[in-house]
Amino acid sequence: MNGRRHHPPPDARLAPLPGQTPPPIAHDPDALARVQAILDSASYRIADQDPDFLSLDDTRSLRLQVDYLKPELLLREHGIAHTIVIYGGTRISEPAVAQRDVDAHKAALQADPDNIELAQALEIAQRRRDKSVYYEVARELGRLIGESGEGPRDCRVVVMTGGGPGIMEAANRGAFDVGAKSVGLNISLPREQFPNPYITPELCFRFHYFALRKLHFMQRARALVAFPGGYGTFDELFETLTLIQTRKIQPVPVVLVGERYWRRAVDFDFLVDEGVIDPEDRDLFWYAETAPEIWDGIQRWHEANGGSLFPCA
Repeated sequence: MNGRRHHPPPDARLAPLPGQTPPPIAHDPDALARVQAILDSASYRIADQDPDFLSLDDTRSLRLQVDYLKPELLLREHGIAHTIVIYGGTRISEPAVAQRDVDAHKAALQADPDNIELAQALEIAQRRRDKSVYYEVARELGRLIGESGEGPRDCRVVVMTGGGPGIMEAANRGAFDVGAKSVGLNISLPREQFPNPYITPELCFRFHYFALRKLHFMQRARALVAFPGGYGTFDELFETLTLIQTRKIQPVPVVLVGERYWRRAVDFDFLVDEGVIDPEDRDLFWYAETAPEIWDGIQRWHEANGGSLFPCA
């Protein structure tokens, strides 16, 4: 001994441990094949790298945890403190696209003027074109939110959508127009939908569970803005109204954009008259038509309720 202290190499051993090399075949010619069978067995997979194991009913609780945790950690990493959640129909496109759809239906009907189904399809296309004004409203609202606070780099309040086309695309696009970050919460479906191209790439998430997606919608929400839409829009809207009604969450402003549409789609006065909701429940939301009206109303709501839309993160 020369008195020097020897330290093991940091990343490798000088001599392998037993078991680090395959067994010798001299005493058992079939040993290597049996070892390979073990290595190929599903039981030998590391648990977090075993998709079959992670897909079991018994591991659903683990999937729920990671479905929540991954977006949560990334939202924190990017400093996303609060959100304005914007819902609306996936079929509401920008005006130029909607007009091209109408023109295509007109051409089809002219070629087959007695086709009742084509005539009905044209009427629907025309109504969608009429609603395309809301694409522009959602886009302008996205711009206003993106420029709010201390400007586009301020992530205390950002746009959050379901990540798909239509109204969601418009809202993300408005934030994109002014260089602001925005969030998209996509969902895994049997027939996959692509995320719209205007979401901040690092803030576009795909969920397995609707429940966890909804949790993230509400967790940072400082307002809910619902544009005309279908089942998905109704689902998110009424769940939010129920949470506010029951005070399961602190109230947030809820804006229904397009009074004519919403009054026809849902008769809230009828619900009050029938006694299934209280008159005060009808006051959990208000109607608006333009982006400045929506944005000003949200800010006034927070001021009237003793808070600020831009609290410290």
